[in-house]
Amino acid sequence: MSDFSFDAVIFDLDGVITDTATVHSSAWKQMFDEFLKKYSEETGQPFREFTHIGDYLPYIDGKPRYKGVASFLKSRKIKLPYGDPADNPHKQTISGLGNRKNELVNQQIDQGNLIVFDSTVVFIKELISKSIKVGVASSSENCKRILEVTGLINLFETRVDGLVSAQLGLKGKPESDIFTTACDNLGVHYDRAIIVEDAISGVQAGKNGQFGLVLGIAREDNRKELLRNGADIAINDMAEIDLEKIENWFKSGLQDDQWSLTYIDYEPKEEATRESLCAVGNGYFVTRGAFEETEANGINYPGTYVAGLYNRLESEVAGKKIINEDIVNCPNWLPLTFKIEDGEWLDLNKVKILDFKRWLDFRDGTFYRESIVKDSQGNKTFIRVKRIVSMADAHLAGLQYSISPLNYSKKITIKSGLNGQIINAGVDRYKQLKSKHWQPLNAGGEDNISFIVLQTNQSGIIIAEAAKLLISINKKRLEHDINLKQEKGAVYSTFDLEIGKNQSLTIDKIVSIY
Repeated sequence: MSDFSFDAVIFDLDGVITDTATVHSSAWKQMFDEFLKKYSEETGQPFREFTHIGDYLPYIDGKPRYKGVASFLKSRKIKLPYGDPADNPHKQTISGLGNRKNELVNQQIDQGNLIVFDSTVVFIKELISKSIKVGVASSSENCKRILEVTGLINLFETRVDGLVSAQLGLKGKPESDIFTTACDNLGVHYDRAIIVEDAISGVQAGKNGQFGLVLGIAREDNRKELLRNGADIAINDMAEIDLEKIENWFKSGLQDDQWSLTYIDYEPKEEATRESLCAVGNGYFVTRGAFEETEANGINYPGTYVAGLYNRLESEVAGKKIINEDIVNCPNWLPLTFKIEDGEWLDLNKVKILDFKRWLDFRDGTFYRESIVKDSQGNKTFIRVKRIVSMADAHLAGLQYSISPLNYSKKITIKSGLNGQIINAGVDRYKQLKSKHWQPLNAGGEDNISFIVLQTNQSGIIIAEAAKLLISINKKRLEHDINLKQEKGAVYSTFDLEIGKNQSLTIDKIVSIY
């Protein structure tokens, strides 16, 4: 074992060590465009050229040659026989097309059209100097030849490429066979190995093999896609990372990853599930992981539920009386949003999200969200949210909402609320049933404290929620006038502040629920 938390690093070839990815992409395009034109003439189907972004990246990149051919043809609904690996490069079979592509790649190699990523080679030599084992695992059958031509062959203790895969019957990416075989050859446990990949299928293979670290190289400006598909870290080039940073990840980042649930993008169609999984609770009440800036809509569904708080309603469906008892969606304590000058209140479904990450830390039950949003006026704002439900006092919850203007200095208006104007509407099959369970009793407040009181309309349970707001700029507490607006079953607090570029405005919202 090495002196580090890992013993080996396994590198992909194309796009990681050498820029043969460009050579391969060019060969794929030439081969498929030749085939598609001929196919168009024979069938009368319109010719549609092969593209790098639309075809190479989703269907070809990182996969074994014949598998890539089959994947692309399937995407175009073109059926060809598999053929035989010995097929003539001009034969219209999956094997023949793959062989034609390989022929074109070899022509490029013979012409010396290869670029080596020097930063990767420097990193490999540093690994060797620290007695860390190094291997290469690639889908390419030209791997050995390329390493020989570039003079890099002697840097690697093991090589598992397309030829080795064919001999051993290894499955291609996104299966992890080539990486696990490389580790086996080096005598290294998978959890003490690092995989370095630039392809989506490659980081998927790294994730499937449960290796210690999957490092994604975002050569295609695809950092988010790499992280979404299995990369633990994504960088643009190996020059951005070193052994110390990797070792720190194993000591702290790995534990953070194992003890948290993380999403790096906002996918509206996945929101119902993600809000459920990011809920925070303490056994007395639980709050879904919905955004502070959104009310219930077709995408988001804020919900707070108290143990044992039920209400029974009678509905008429198709001429029949239906009695249904629900655990009641309680008044929403989350609302907190802002608008810039006379603009609209922020809604994450109506602005451009430039960056996004949310995670639930299982070690202390804290929910986090960080995002950069751009509104229709071009204003860019960084938002950071922390949310907790207390385990020490079952009735307490709190959130911290921080905003920082990134490219403007303007007046910002903050709005915080306690909203009891809610219904039970989270389950589609119950939409025909009555869902209004609350009747308002009281609402009000003074200065930075607001409250609402409601009662269930059948079981007679009274609920009270109160909120206290604390305001800070650059971590300095600020006393500020707050306006209260009462509505039937709701209360809202608003205030204005002039805030400068890169300043940080923070609102702590402490809530009590009884």
